[in-house]
Formats: sequence, C-alpha cells, structure tokens
Amino acid sequence: MKVVIDAGHGGSDPGAVYNGRKEAEDNLNLALELGEILRDAGIQVVYTRTGDETQTPFEKASIGNQSGADLFVSLHRNSSPIPNQYSGVETLVYDDNGKKAELARRINENLTTVGYQNLGVKERPGLVVLRRTNMPAVLVESGFINTDTDNAIYDTQFRQIAEQIADAIISMQQDFERKGNYRVQIGLYRMFSNAQYALMQAISKGFNGEIVSQGEYYAVLVGNTDSYAKAQELERQLQQAGFDTLIITSR
Repeated sequence: MKVVIDAGHGGSDPGAVYNGRKEAEDNLNLALELGEILRDAGIQVVYTRTGDETQTPFEKASIGNQSGADLFVSLHRNSSPIPNQYSGVETLVYDDNGKKAELARRINENLTTVGYQNLGVKERPGLVVLRRTNMPAVLVESGFINTDTDNAIYDTQFRQIAEQIADAIISMQQDFERKGNYRVQIGLYRMFSNAQYALMQAISKGFNGEIVSQGEYYAVLVGNTDSYAKAQELERQLQQAGFDTLIITSR
C-alpha cells in the first residue's frame, strides 16, 4: 500500500494564522510525524512537501497522481471568523461514498479519543486535492487553529493525533489493497443532450462508453477495468484524442 501525505499550504501560503501560529507549519509537522508512523508499519509514503515550499493545489494533486498511490491524505487546520467560535475535527471528501468516506469516518472517530469533538464528514467537490486526485482522497481538518482548546489538544496530544490518523489508514489497508473498478470520465453535464454528444464523439473515435446519471448531472464514462495502469493508458489515449479526462473509481 502506498499513501500520499499532503501538508496543506506552505511557502508563500501560510494558511490560517492565529497569534503568530501558522497552519502550514502545523500541517507539515503532523505530516512528517504521520509518515514516520506509517513507514514503521510497512506502508510506502510519498510527501507532497517536506519543507516550507509553495505549491498550488494542482501541483499537490499531480504529485499524488504521478506517484501511483492508493490513497491521498491532506492535512489541514480549520479556522472560523471569530476566535474560539467552533471546536472539533471534520474530514472532507469529494462525495460521501466509497472507501474515502469510510476512511474519513474512521479518522474522525479515532480523533475523538484525543479530545476533539466529531463534526462529521463533509462533501467538498470543489476542492482540487479531492477532485483532481485519481485515488480515494480525504482532507483532515484537525481542530480549529483559532480555538485555544483545540490548540491545547493539538500540542499536548500531537503524537496521539498522528497515531490515530495512522490507525484509521492501517485499519483499512486490506480494503485498499483490493482491486478497484476504474473508469475514465470525459464529461459531466447538466443537459442529457450534451452528454449524448460527448459520448458520440468518443464512439466516433473508437472508444466504448456510456452515460451514467449522477443526481442532476450526467457523466460520460469510458472503459471499465480493475487495473489502474490500464486506466492510465486509456486516459492517455483519450487525451491524445482531445478529451478532458478524469480517472474515477468505485473504491
């Protein structure tokens, strides 16, 4: 199993700041601690950064995708308009389905053991590190950086926080090692006629696909394989044919 650990923000982007405390620094410290624990457990670890580096969210997602990892974990601290307004941990996902959602719940539940309140799993489909990563991805908001009680937990229970996040990942290792079901999405449309046109374009260029209803949207999906490598090759062929692509999985 291979896991990408992303320390959110960094470099010219400090993230949230409270009384001189920078979110980017907290994120990096936790990322390195978590990575050490996972490596000791025999899990391969890839960091998006190991220093105070400036990265766009797209660069972070690209590092994850190029690594061929099974899982992407982005570490952050939350913030609120008013200091000491909120308290607790929440984990964000692209959508509340599949193994990413299960992992998010396990992380939240584990972190209640160190004293955090569980604020739940939240869908954030607009976040690049959740939308553009090719593997299941979660973004952990480990307490509010502008809430004194959360900072006290973060500082006094730092190692335990890293251990509890690692435990959630390790507990799902067997699930992540199972083969997934990979497809390449070439479009997501509100109008069915637009989805039909995109599908016909793909068929005319020799690809097989279908339209799948996703709530108020229609997704155009091409291919169906349990091999991530094969999905990557199909994505490359589709991109050469002029399509915008996104590998998706039911894992």
